[in-house]
Formats: sequence, C-alpha cells, structure tokens
Amino acid sequence: MDTSKLGGKQLIGYRELAEGKEFFHSINPATGNESPIRFYKATATEVNLAASLADNAFSIYRKKSGRDKSVFLLRIADELAEVKTSLISVCQEETALPQARLEGEVGRTINQIKLFAALVFEGSWVDARIDTAIPDREPVPKPDLRSMLIALGPVAVFGASNFPFAFSVAGGDTISALASGCPVVFKAHPAHPQTSELVGKAILRAAEACELPEGVFSMIHGDGQSTGTALVTHPAIKAVGFTGSYRAGKSISEAAFRRPHPIPVFAEMGSSNPVFVLPGALKQNNNKIALGYVQSLTMGAGQFCTNPGLLIFQDEGLEERDIFLGILKEGISQATTHALLSASIEKAFSEGVNERSLNPALTVLASSQAAGKHPIPTLFSANYTVFDEDPLLEDELFGPSGIVVTIPSKNELIQFAQKLSGHLTATVHATPEDLVEYKELLDVLEQKAGRVLINGFPTGVEVSYAMVHGGPYPATSDSRSTSVGTAAIYRFVRPVCFQSYTASLLPDELKDENPFGIWRLVNGVRTNK
Repeated sequence: MDTSKLGGKQLIGYRELAEGKEFFHSINPATGNESPIRFYKATATEVNLAASLADNAFSIYRKKSGRDKSVFLLRIADELAEVKTSLISVCQEETALPQARLEGEVGRTINQIKLFAALVFEGSWVDARIDTAIPDREPVPKPDLRSMLIALGPVAVFGASNFPFAFSVAGGDTISALASGCPVVFKAHPAHPQTSELVGKAILRAAEACELPEGVFSMIHGDGQSTGTALVTHPAIKAVGFTGSYRAGKSISEAAFRRPHPIPVFAEMGSSNPVFVLPGALKQNNNKIALGYVQSLTMGAGQFCTNPGLLIFQDEGLEERDIFLGILKEGISQATTHALLSASIEKAFSEGVNERSLNPALTVLASSQAAGKHPIPTLFSANYTVFDEDPLLEDELFGPSGIVVTIPSKNELIQFAQKLSGHLTATVHATPEDLVEYKELLDVLEQKAGRVLINGFPTGVEVSYAMVHGGPYPATSDSRSTSVGTAAIYRFVRPVCFQSYTASLLPDELKDENPFGIWRLVNGVRTNK
C-alpha cells in the first residue's frame, strides 16, 4: 500500500490536525527500520477539541435507535473488509506479526463488530422493565415505573500493543462503546500508528456515510503520561476502556478517581493465568498436556494476556512426573518465536528473564535452543513455598516464559490456589475422578478468575455472548465486567427509571406498543409483546 497518504495527524471528528511539534515514528521490531511518517503527538488543545466534540455528538448519537447504530457498525465492518489487504500489509511492517495471525485477527475483529450490530439491532440488551400503575392501590397508589439502560457519555479508549486490530481502534472497547450509544475518543498505541490511522479513517468513513454527528469518533496520538492523563481527566469523558500493563492501568484508574467527579475505568491489566494439572490427568495425559502447554506458552511469542505463566502440579513422586518434566524441557528447547512487538517489550522481557535466572529460589528448567535472535522461551521451576516469600513471582512476565510449580499434596495445592490473586483465567487438567475429588479447587478458582477452563488452554478467547474476559484485581480494575463478548456493552451504560411519564416522552423501548418487539420484564413477566 502507498503509505504516503497517511498523514500522521490526529483524526478529530472529521478533521485531520497536527498542531504540535513533538512527533514519533513507528519502528519495525524485526528489522529496526523506522517509518518515514511523522506521527504528531496531540496537544492539550487537540485533546480538548476531541473530547468536546464527543460531548456535543453524544446528545444526538445517544438518541439513535439500536437499528441505526447497527447500520453504523455494519458499515464499519464493511469498510474494514474493503481495506483488509492493505491493513495486513501495513500492520506486518509495524508489528512483525505473521500474516496468518493478522488475517485471523482482522476476521475476528470484523465478526466481533457484526456480533454487536446484531445485539443492538435486536435490542433486548437494554433490559427494559415496566411496572404499570395501580392508581387505586391502598393505602398508597402505585405509580407507573419504567426503566432501561442508557449510554454513559463519551468514552476514552486506549489501544493495546499486542492486538493491533481486536483490542485496538475498532476493537472490543471501541465497538461496545459505540454500540451502547457512547462516542469514543481513542488514543492510538505508538507501536502501530499507521495501522491505527487506516482503521480510524475507516470508522470515520462509516460515520460520514451514516450522517452521524462530528465527534462520534476521534483518534489521537501521544504518550500515556501526558496525552492519556489529559484525556482521562477531561470533564467530558465519562468512562475509560484500557488494555495493557498493570502499571499503566493502575495509573489511569488513579487519575480517573482523583477527578472532581470520578469515572469508571475498565482496565484489563493481564495475569499469569495458572494452569493446574491434577494427579489422574498427569498419569493419563502427561504428553498431551505438556505439549499443549508449551504451544500455549509460546504462541505469538507469548504476547497474549491469557498466556499461561504458571503451571502447577501435585508432585507425588510418580514416574509420570519425570516424564512430564522431560516433555516440557524438550518442547521448550525446540520452541521458536518471532520478534516481540516493540523494543520496550523486548527489553522488559529480557530483564524479567534475567532477574528470574538470578533468583536463587528459581531453577531454569529449560530454555530454547532454536529461538535464534528472537526472545528465548524460558521455563523455570520452583517449590510452591517460594511464592509466600516472593509474591511478585505470580506477576505476569509478558512474553514466552513460565514457572512450573510443584506441590506435595492436595491440601497444599488448594491452599496455594486460595492465596492466588486475581487472574483472567484459571485452568484445570483433570480426569472425571479428579474433578470429583478436587471439587474444592474449582470452587476456589471461580473466586480467583473471570474464566475457568477444564482440559484446555486459555490462549484463544472466543468472541461470543457468554465469554468473560475479565477477573478480580489485579487482572482488571473491575471484576464485574468483561472486555470481550456482548456483555462488554454493559460497562458503558447505566439504568434510568422514568416515573409517570406520558407515552410520547418515553423511549420506544418502554412504550406500551413495543415497536421493536424486544424482550422486556412487564409486571414481573418476561415478554416480547
């Protein structure tokens, strides 16, 4: 693609602006080559303009019907499909991610948009409730009460480094916010600004085609410390969606809380996603589990927030234990990867592996002999007691590295699980007999993670109605939410009750005639009549 058409400017409403003097370039992490395009960091004035336009657009956009919003979302999907080839080509240059991976991610992103389009077209997600009046009730008449969910207001969304499409400009945070009726001001991730501009322009073409108000979507560039903070603390912004590191997510959450009027922050901050292998499964499936774990750990060079960084099993001195460890060692020693997404991620991973290598409580179980100059997959081993002494070992090390934890008995294994902090996922490999004997472990894990898996691996997050991609702190800033699946829409809405309204003033979703035929709770009965 001819990238000379990319301007490196802020996409603010239907305008392209670059008032600042500070700029940066995107860098191919595999070659170190720098893009010639200057991407200008947003000034305070530009951040203010983007937020103000979003605030102005909100009064119009929030009143759009679910069917109007569905048309908008489907148009975004069409615009992305139209430029799919160019998107993948440019993104490869910026991220060094394999073509097959990017093709799959673009497809997932488009399908996710279509899923939300279907959700808002059908309309029942608004949770409409009607309690009709009983004027002659004694001793006090009952008023007519009707409630539904309405949009919060403009949402600030921060793009992730590791998913340049699915968790970026047209990713789940942006699309769920737009689906709810909230305009979006998006801060592009500096690791893939060219890709971000292409996607941002696709969204704006869709907005113009649907004749939506200027400001329904804007995209700005900059760093998290200044640009991000200015956006989060702008009074027009009413919620934040974030995917990234714990440190950055915590900083954003604290900035939002310090506002005169605090706002919700839905920060997905990663985790080490423990995998438990129970005794029966270790005996019956040690080869399959070990190979599956290595594949999951090194997939995409370990750059997934669901990367399984902890592998825990009960060490009963079984012969299968030594076979299991041997398969893990061989798998890791032969594992190959590709360049990490940025020099800063590469540096953090290398420093993290080096720090763990020097930790006397850890032993290097295996490291790849086939990774070449790319990040070296490394597997450590540890006794479970070291986590009491050094709880930070539970933290995510972003990249292809994990810790194998041995535990001597069932009681200690369950106690270890009870001490875990919050995670996005927790996995259990077990036989049917294991599941009966270790039911208490499953009960513990459902309190520790947003998704609990049996006999699988957490990498790969299905986009669906039932998916939960969230979890207790510090995996996320709000354990009641998900950033994947249709339930993500509920982050950006709030309930409002309309008491004794005349029919003409009511939203269509709450009118007696139910013009859209949505499912509602009417006097305690679920009906679409």
